[in-house]
Amino acid sequence: MSLTGTPFFLATIALAVVTVLLPLLLWSRVRGPAVVRGAVRMVMVVLAQAAAVLSVFVVVNNTNGLYDSWADLLGTGHHIVAAPDLGRDGLGDHKHPANEPKIVQDFSLTHDARMGRGVRVTQLRGRVSGVRGEVYVWLPPQYGQPAFRHRKFPVVELLGGFPGSAKAWFGSLQVQSQLRAGMRSGEIAPFILVEPRTNLLAGQDTGCANVPGVVNAESWLSVDVRQMVIDTFRAQSRASGWAVAGYSAGAHCAVKMALSHPDRYRAAVGLSGYNDPAAERVSLTGRDPELRRVNNPLWILRHAATPPSVALYLSGGRNDGYRDGLALRRAAAPPTRVVVTEVSGPHTIGLWKRQVPRVFRWLTAELSTYAGRVAPAKGI
Repeated sequence: MSLTGTPFFLATIALAVVTVLLPLLLWSRVRGPAVVRGAVRMVMVVLAQAAAVLSVFVVVNNTNGLYDSWADLLGTGHHIVAAPDLGRDGLGDHKHPANEPKIVQDFSLTHDARMGRGVRVTQLRGRVSGVRGEVYVWLPPQYGQPAFRHRKFPVVELLGGFPGSAKAWFGSLQVQSQLRAGMRSGEIAPFILVEPRTNLLAGQDTGCANVPGVVNAESWLSVDVRQMVIDTFRAQSRASGWAVAGYSAGAHCAVKMALSHPDRYRAAVGLSGYNDPAAERVSLTGRDPELRRVNNPLWILRHAATPPSVALYLSGGRNDGYRDGLALRRAAAPPTRVVVTEVSGPHTIGLWKRQVPRVFRWLTAELSTYAGRVAPAKGI
């Protein structure tokens, strides 16, 4: 039974109802010595509380896209095939991935009602990173239009928080449902939306970093997934056609990757993110002093040989990303550009969901070659 499926959710509700009714029906009927009666009644109360906690967990998990499967919850999934030392650029011996055999993947439509229409999925084994995992893709309305059959489309890579499901942007934030009308009208550029798995280690946030012998999360996201999308779809290949967006731990990753690889991404969006990797208690990069230093976006920006040609959109509460965004803005020098917006609200899906239209209008203006002249999709 699927962790996020309707049958399991209904089963937890039924269990909660039954365990609440049992004490009401049997409380006065329990027989035996006082110690036995007390123990039986205590067990019934504990079972009722446990069932209630379980049902609340399922609701919270399904709403926020925390764990997608039992393997994710229990930490039994295996996503690391190998973790070689890939060097500073994260390419290893694959210095020119575009010149290697194409990575053309077969995709199938998902059957998860929470994700809406048109989201497709594939299982990718990263040629460079040694990571394997699912990648979800949604194509804009214009993609299948005859007028666009020779057009290559801009791409936004979407990163969730920790813990977080690779379905979260589609299932919880409803990104495609929020953007579809704007893309059809031409207000928002026809972005290909890509959400890869980011939870790769059991109970530990990778910080989207390459750590030899452990995981090559950064190369998985910025090399393998990126090249697969370029090879499989009519996607732009230059950095000017790519952006990366994330919330919470995914915001930290998005900003870090764009600043580290301006040759791969032209823009990044960080919603309620942070600079110091140690802000995430179970971050792989937050525990080691050297990894903590070199994976801090502020350190990366300050120590770049030349200011990276990227644009950043950062939002958050005063103590939840906003101040870290201001620090990046103060450290930035042209051509790096940083927009910082203060928002109010708790660190939840609801806060990030309502920012989606504004974020993608900004990306349309900053990134897309379609900006200001997006052709509407006809007849869809």
